[in-house]
Amino acid sequence: MLIQVTNQKALNIIYELQELNVIKVLRDNVSPATTRLSEKYKGIINKEQAQKLNEHIEQMRNEWSNT
Repeated sequence: MLIQVTNQKALNIIYELQELNVIKVLRDNVSPATTRLSEKYKGIINKEQAQKLNEHIEQMRNEWSNT
């Protein structure tokens, strides 16, 4: 379960519940993982596909600038 506490009083209540052994806080101050897109998609396409994609993008850019 992931919750976002928006009020300090609520956070204090959560810690009190933990002290009473009603709940257990597994992780404190969890921030969402940020992965760069280049890292996320690294290795998805092979070099040949990447070359074809780059050529296609270059062709589209040239067509766009010629209009």
